[in-house]
Amino acid sequence: SDPAAKALWESFMNLKQKEAVMEARRHLVEAASRENLPIKMSMGRVTPEQLNSYIQLFRNNLKALENHCGLLQLVLATVQTLKHPQTSKWDNFLAFERLLLQTVGESEMPSVLNQLLPMIKSYNDRTEDDYTCEDLLILLVYMYSVVGEIKNGKELEAAEEEVKKALIKAICDEPEPPPVLRKIT
Repeated sequence: SDPAAKALWESFMNLKQKEAVMEARRHLVEAASRENLPIKMSMGRVTPEQLNSYIQLFRNNLKALENHCGLLQLVLATVQTLKHPQTSKWDNFLAFERLLLQTVGESEMPSVLNQLLPMIKSYNDRTEDDYTCEDLLILLVYMYSVVGEIKNGKELEAAEEEVKKALIKAICDEPEPPPVLRKIT
């Protein structure tokens, strides 16, 4: 029922991450100002620590907490998301998705598959920043869904075969495959 929380939620749905986080800070500053809390506005990049320090201003003021509960919950969720250890991995995932879109527009499917091939790593070869088999399947489904009509040929068959081999090996090397992979296999 909090209009500020509803507006912030809309921002999260419609804005880019950086803009949405700035919007979260703006809403927090406005709420703190309305409650006469001693907020020090800072300019520049918004950090999770900065948002958290703004939230702490509400901690000892029950009335302010009640008035802005929805907003505070959304901003706390934002802080937790930004601090999550997988955030940089997902940023890279989205960047690679954009790169794939550009590549698909400029070249044929075999070259796109060849770009994906080195990213397919077995469980023992993967680091925290590498994509899991599940991530790669998501990318493949996405790629094939945006490509449209695909021209068949030997080059495409060869590239698809290499990706299949690498993916099968990676899936078979999983010590405990996630539920989606278990269903697929």
